[in-house]
Amino acid sequence: MYAVIKTGGKQYKVQVGDMVFVEKLEMEDGASVDFEVLVYANDADIRIGTPVVEGAKVQGKVIHQVKGTKVYSVRYKSKKHSRTKHGHRQPYTQVEITAIDA
Repeated sequence: MYAVIKTGGKQYKVQVGDMVFVEKLEMEDGASVDFEVLVYANDADIRIGTPVVEGAKVQGKVIHQVKGTKVYSVRYKSKKHSRTKHGHRQPYTQVEITAIDA
């Protein structure tokens, strides 16, 4: 059994017990979170939502807030002595999928 959920402008295929890193959610560690279900699939049953599957929900538990790896951005203009370097670490929330209800 799996489901496709939508959060933070992205879609994730999840199963019970999966750990997923989603865009940062403003929630405390240990909090429960529900996601919209776009596709629900069981052994013999596949339901596709328009845009969400009615009555289906995926429950998760926030494990902790983390930051991704550092990504560097460099701006350079030759012969002008103009150089700029920026770093960015994207914040994520680690979520454990606890239940998929149809």
